[in-house]
Amino acid sequence: MRVLLLTQVLPYPPDSGPKIKTFYVLRHLARQHEVILASFIRSEAEREHIPVLLEYCREVHTVPIHRSRWRDGVHFLRSLADSRPFIIARDDDRRMRQAIAGIMERLPIDVVHADQLNMAQYALPLQGSRKVLDAHNAVWTIFRQMERNTPPGPRKLALGIEWRKLKRYEGEMGRRFDATLAVTEEDRDALIEAGCPPSRITVIPIAVDTRETRPVERRTDARAILHVGTMYWPPNVEGILWFARQVYPRIREQVPDAPFYVVGTRPPAEIRALETAVPGVRVTGYVEDLTPYLQESGVFVVPLHVGSGMRVKILTAWAWGIPLVSTSVGCAGIPVHPGEDILIADSPAEFAAAVVRVLREPETARNLSVAGRRYVEEQFDWRVVCRKVDEVYREGCKDARMQGHKDTRIQEYKVIR
Repeated sequence: MRVLLLTQVLPYPPDSGPKIKTFYVLRHLARQHEVILASFIRSEAEREHIPVLLEYCREVHTVPIHRSRWRDGVHFLRSLADSRPFIIARDDDRRMRQAIAGIMERLPIDVVHADQLNMAQYALPLQGSRKVLDAHNAVWTIFRQMERNTPPGPRKLALGIEWRKLKRYEGEMGRRFDATLAVTEEDRDALIEAGCPPSRITVIPIAVDTRETRPVERRTDARAILHVGTMYWPPNVEGILWFARQVYPRIREQVPDAPFYVVGTRPPAEIRALETAVPGVRVTGYVEDLTPYLQESGVFVVPLHVGSGMRVKILTAWAWGIPLVSTSVGCAGIPVHPGEDILIADSPAEFAAAVVRVLREPETARNLSVAGRRYVEEQFDWRVVCRKVDEVYREGCKDARMQGHKDTRIQEYKVIR
């Protein structure tokens, strides 16, 4: 089949959760389908990765997207008079619609695979193709959690408006798409609550490549505490601020030589300020090669209090063979085995105690590492997980045969309200 894959971020290099998920789905699709990729990019430097993607895709089309606080403010004010959620209206781009229209005019497309909720709006006007929505999260639940954790004020009010709009929108997309992919049973339940038909939802976990991501040879005296994540994502920001301010000082009292590395793209000012505000914190921003930080890491932490879907960082930490400590929310959606492949703690004192235990008890650290690596190999390698995508596509073939010859056209693009 010929697949048009629409992505909100260029899925290479696979150096963040959304990109890792999408890249391995793309690799799986490319084994048996012809893939055309249309993706947003955030800098001209990203175009350097197109040759790698062309190893998997027949064509790669990119559209620049620019964001700023000023632009976001304008879009938010406009969204107040719009039934669409702010994050959907913000990413509605005429150039992306034109690029997709050009592809559809030249090539018949069997499946349009919209990766993340933001890209659903670009698939809706396309006629004659099976439409698959790949939901990385039940997005409305993230904004609802953020609203609940925000003190009274304008931001709380705005988050309340947004999650309610998102809930309606996700339900509508679930009804208008032929199939929706969810990454956890919890997300499936949340999408059903939003109005998605249960029969159209297939749960397919996020996957990693355990052949390419090998256990790291860590130093025998490794003492660093490590977090790797997309640092402009609000739940990551909130989690790191909580850990650095309320948990890490407790750890330093007992293990004073344990630095805390915060690694990830575009850390905001409040995260960068931790380097001077909290002794021992080191904020690196994006790094090309994680190896030196992985070799020094004694424990990987996931201190999240808001989230949906699955945290890819947990899967990659298991693949690296690094012991893990997480909050309950941080590992939600993954059937973990507490005490065996991960330690779970939610209060500052309990989280600090769990990290100290891993740093001070080599046998505990070793057992967590071995069990985590074995679990991710058996259950979360992309060669195993992504087979379920084939079932969704095969169902589309059956539908097409029942309906007869397909007419692939484009409806006039219009704002979906």
